[in-house]
Amino acid sequence: MTGKELREALRNGRRVYGTLTSAPSPVWPGAARQAGLDFVFIDTEHMPLDRFTVSWMCRMYREMDLPPIVRIPSPDPYEACKILDGGAAGIIVPYVESVEQVRDLVGAARLRPVKGKRLAEALADPDTLEPELRRYVGERNAGTVALINVESVPALENLDALLAVPELDGVVVGPHDLSCSLGVPEQYTAPRFEEAMQTIIRKGRAAGVGVGVHYSEGTDLEIQWAKSGLNMIIHAGDISLFSRALQTDIASLRRALGDVPSGLGEDETLIV
Repeated sequence: MTGKELREALRNGRRVYGTLTSAPSPVWPGAARQAGLDFVFIDTEHMPLDRFTVSWMCRMYREMDLPPIVRIPSPDPYEACKILDGGAAGIIVPYVESVEQVRDLVGAARLRPVKGKRLAEALADPDTLEPELRRYVGERNAGTVALINVESVPALENLDALLAVPELDGVVVGPHDLSCSLGVPEQYTAPRFEEAMQTIIRKGRAAGVGVGVHYSEGTDLEIQWAKSGLNMIIHAGDISLFSRALQTDIASLRRALGDVPSGLGEDETLIV
């Protein structure tokens, strides 16, 4: 899948599947491809990945036909351009709450490399760009995916206006931050959280953009939300999947062999 194909899938309501990847191992892209993914998610907001490493990862995944979508560390158009210049197929902008933030970030993705005053003028009036320049940036950025995180009450309250920004490809729910902003931290089945999810899904799909979530607590809720219209599933991540599988296997081995971890009592739980 290419970035352009991913954009089209999101807007058309076709479900696409990805996972968070943080390991810069050269064998990891092959494993991701074998899993049948459509794209990968790389997080530079919470993960300690430098620009060189992220660029290497992006270019490797693109060679495997897995468009790398990178969450930038802050809603800054210059950060967006840096990560796209490094090889990302698209960006996710964290903790967006205002129309101005969405407009500036989508503008950076759609009109790169135009910046500064010229970008501000073009966002206000596209006709300020010469026809040749408009064709150039349009062709150059046709496959760039522009997504925003919706993860706060202010973003929910302003959702209609955020979704109305032209050229936005989709919204991705940050469930942990959203649940905290709603006052129900990590309570993903709480009525208040579920109401927010259904509102985002309904309004996002009505606006003709993709709606996604990055969720790591199993698949039941992902299935439920997808049946409601969510069409971008970012399932778990390499660290969480590795940790849980390893905990399960080691615990099974210890039980079968009658061993207790050093320093733990028989009734205590080993937490990694």
